[in-house]
Amino acid sequence: MVLRVKRAVDAKDLPLPTYISSGAAGMDLFACVEKEEIINPGEIKLIRTGLYIELPEGYEAQVRPRSGLALKHGITVLNSPGTIDSDYRGEIGVILINLGKEPFVVKRGDRIAQMVISKFERIEKIEETEELSTTSRADRGFGSSGV
Repeated sequence: MVLRVKRAVDAKDLPLPTYISSGAAGMDLFACVEKEEIINPGEIKLIRTGLYIELPEGYEAQVRPRSGLALKHGITVLNSPGTIDSDYRGEIGVILINLGKEPFVVKRGDRIAQMVISKFERIEKIEETEELSTTSRADRGFGSSGV
């Protein structure tokens, strides 16, 4: 599969999405900020990537947190995973939140999130019913399987 990527004029110096290792499922996304952005504890900021993508129909891109940022700084993607649909042509932005105790500085070119490309199936028909099939789990959820 080929991922078509367009860079904003002010993002030509930044890397394209990049797999950092041969076994990586996600490609790193880089911050396209003009000046340093400070995200204070509890604050939410939309960070530009300067990227626009064209996905084949039947695929989505999921924007996910980077584990190192989450563990070391409490920085995560707020709507994780964020979904980029195949018909979206706008710039990819990453909604970051600082759940840590210290301000976090985002610099130009910092790896701020990862993007995983996934194939999906669409439901062809939605059928309303009065009853669903039974299972051994039934309606037990939210911790029903133990800690």
